Amino acid sequence: MTMSTAPAASPARADAAPREGRITTADQRLYGPGRSVAPEQVTGSQAIIRSLEELGVTDVFGIPGGAILPTYDPLMDSEKVNHILVRHEQGAGHAAQGYAMATGKVGVCFATSGPGATNLVTPLADAHMDSVPMVAITGQVNAQVIGTDAFQEADIVGIATPITKHAFLVTDADQIPQVMAEAFHIASSGRPGPVLVDITKSAQTAQTTFSWPPKMELNGYRPVTRGHAKQIREAAKLIQQSTRPVFYIGGGMIKAEASEEFMALAEAVGAPVVNTLMARGAFPDSHPLNVGMPGMHGAVSAVAALQQADLLITLGARFDDRVTGQLDTFAPEAKVIHADIDPAEISKNRFADVPIVGSLKEIVPELTSAVAQVFEAEGRPSLESWWQRLTRLRETYPLGWTEPEDGQIAPQKIIQKIGEASGPEAIYAAGVGQHQMWAAQFVSYERPRQWLNSGGLGTMGYSVPAAMGAAVGQPDRTVWAIDGDGCFQMTNQELATCAINKIPIKVAVINNSSLGMVRQWQTLFYESRYSNTHLNTAVSPDGADVVRIPDFVKLAEAYGCVGLRCEREEDIDTVIAQAMEINDRPVVIDFVVSRDAMVWPMVPAGVSNSDIQVARNMTPDWDDEE
Repeated sequence: MTMSTAPAASPARADAAPREGRITTADQRLYGPGRSVAPEQVTGSQAIIRSLEELGVTDVFGIPGGAILPTYDPLMDSEKVNHILVRHEQGAGHAAQGYAMATGKVGVCFATSGPGATNLVTPLADAHMDSVPMVAITGQVNAQVIGTDAFQEADIVGIATPITKHAFLVTDADQIPQVMAEAFHIASSGRPGPVLVDITKSAQTAQTTFSWPPKMELNGYRPVTRGHAKQIREAAKLIQQSTRPVFYIGGGMIKAEASEEFMALAEAVGAPVVNTLMARGAFPDSHPLNVGMPGMHGAVSAVAALQQADLLITLGARFDDRVTGQLDTFAPEAKVIHADIDPAEISKNRFADVPIVGSLKEIVPELTSAVAQVFEAEGRPSLESWWQRLTRLRETYPLGWTEPEDGQIAPQKIIQKIGEASGPEAIYAAGVGQHQMWAAQFVSYERPRQWLNSGGLGTMGYSVPAAMGAAVGQPDRTVWAIDGDGCFQMTNQELATCAINKIPIKVAVINNSSLGMVRQWQTLFYESRYSNTHLNTAVSPDGADVVRIPDFVKLAEAYGCVGLRCEREEDIDTVIAQAMEINDRPVVIDFVVSRDAMVWPMVPAGVSNSDIQVARNMTPDWDDEE
């Protein structure tokens, strides 16, 4: 029996081109290559592995344990599924996320029952917030003892239901192929997200008949993919009537694989484009229409574009509080076009004058066509004065930094140099905090899936395992984990996984000996009272003594990695070049930087975006006209 009913997805339209990797016969909802397998007798565990093979899964991250052990035995015989033994289940979950973010495929992880499953809660919640397609397969105690507080029993379905797109409990081995197919479809269709499949040990050991493809029963789950034609025409009219339009682009643009289509729309309209933190790379930084990243630590030109716009063309974004600031003061003069695959996001935070529900892959080209028609009939809007205003702000308030007064290295310089040395073909995964914002600001993002980070949940410890997963999925690319000394200590045990499996990620530890973003807030809002934010990873709290607890170079070497340290600005280029030459094992660089460096610009929490500060107590001059 399968407990809990699935929200689910609809068959593709008959006239729609099938997405890559999807079956083109029988059930078009089926994920994977769509091979046919004749019925055969297997155990439930063998059915799990056979299902993964037929779904096209090639890489899985996990740790065995008692309740999932029956499935690890046939996994050993699979010639198609590669298992990466991680050192902590949280690492397995974030690795599956990184794999999915870097490849666009569904990431997969395994864990046993009880504490194994509960260790996946953070990555599941993280994937849910950031719409990452992921399937977590967990073992559960025998069906007969569920509810008796059996050894390592935890109601992971109950725990995970609020933080997943759907959660299944499977107690009948006959249901395994169907549930697996449904899980992958739910995870990858509509608004992507994580799905939990919890399978009892008794179902894993029972005999069953396996065949492929299974019949999916997902009544009631039918994501709309095609935007309403009337709404698209109304959106085109608003664009034609606007004199201060802005494209507000969110991570949904990358999930929909619609960046190429959006390029045509943006250039047809000629309006400024802002990319949120989750959309870095959806539209090239080098493009002249790109005015930067908006939000709490966004560029002045991007924040101003949203605040002063008369029309927000919102595509795959959700009006997150880190973008809007004080919501009732956000973009006060703007009408809103809002297109999103998830109808729940439309008018949730900001009323949409023109709501469009559907896939951006379909909506964007249709909107481009509608805009061309209305421009031809009614004329193009004049955006010259709008661009003059934004160009002045972009030139007057570019992203930058001041050199630290303590003589230590500016962390922004290190991150910028890493980006310059590695280029847009590399992948960059950041932890959470100051280094995350600097990585978003000072690396040039030119393509989708170049930038990975924990945006919605803000999970410390995301970077190293996510980079590991990205490197497994994209082995021919250079992968950097840009981490903080605080984040790094939460999941650095996955360096052992990387070393043993020859996954040559490069880790840049931005070591300011502090929980940097918290320290920045203590400096600005708590009278420099540094309560419990000093980590002793480089210096003592008074800055007088070198401490290094732990010593990151020795730690790296203990894990079988190359450990490097950089404490002088003149050594940055040499150390990065040295790391770039090592491709047979992971490299960890301990970059010792100033504790006093801060992330600017900044919109303090709870205030209007118009109150953005470009430095401490310095706000832009909005009224200065050329």
